[in-house]
Amino acid sequence: MGDLLKGKRGLVMGVANERSIAWGIARAMADQGAELAFSYQGEAFGKRVEPLAASVGSDFLVDVDVTDDASLDAAFGAIAERWGRLDFVIHAVAFSNKDELTGRFMNTSRANFGRSLEISCYSLIEVARRAHPLMADGGSIITLTYGGSNRVTPFYNVMGVAKAALESSVRYLANDLGPDNIRVNAISPGPMKTLAGAAIGGARKTFRHTEANAPLRANATLDAIGGTAVWLTSDWGACTTGEIVMVDGGYHVLGMPQSENL
Repeated sequence: MGDLLKGKRGLVMGVANERSIAWGIARAMADQGAELAFSYQGEAFGKRVEPLAASVGSDFLVDVDVTDDASLDAAFGAIAERWGRLDFVIHAVAFSNKDELTGRFMNTSRANFGRSLEISCYSLIEVARRAHPLMADGGSIITLTYGGSNRVTPFYNVMGVAKAALESSVRYLANDLGPDNIRVNAISPGPMKTLAGAAIGGARKTFRHTEANAPLRANATLDAIGGTAVWLTSDWGACTTGEIVMVDGGYHVLGMPQSENL
């Protein structure tokens, strides 16, 4: 147990189960003394999140639908009423129709394109707008992205476009909120064995490929991602904003696979 985040309070959005990246971040933050609130969407996810939250000493859960203004207002209103302030937000929210995370990108439907961008990108803007007044003394907002935002990854399809928009939003929000001492960054892990990752066609092959070819010959771990989030949220990250922090074993620096895998 450390104290890098002692006295800080934050909202973690997007925990689905114990293998979620958001959970790895939450666990690391709790270990460093942070007090946490968790969002979930719907009763089924609430039942999954409640015991995880309890394991890190939290009984503060809010039901949030990021496509609904009233739901977002109610959640942040509950945080304002209970805490009066917010030091950080972890935004681990994304969605696309599983049926369109395979096959050709050009077959993306209009409806799924719009919904994917709304949930995976625009929700960060909605969250930042509501978190802003609760961060009167400054704060940190972190979202999650993936390298498919700027390099073609098989079957990532519309999520690549959504993550590209998300990364651009990080930079614009960092500029907007910087004068108020609010930092906005994204963490970009490599492929992970999560519920969300499993929805992408060929996920197992992608995981094995990056593990075999990354300079560290390893994919990211939840502990590594959690530690990165702790750094960005703590006072040690005071001068880092607008960044896409790569936590992918170095895979992003490669121009082609390792020689033994050509």
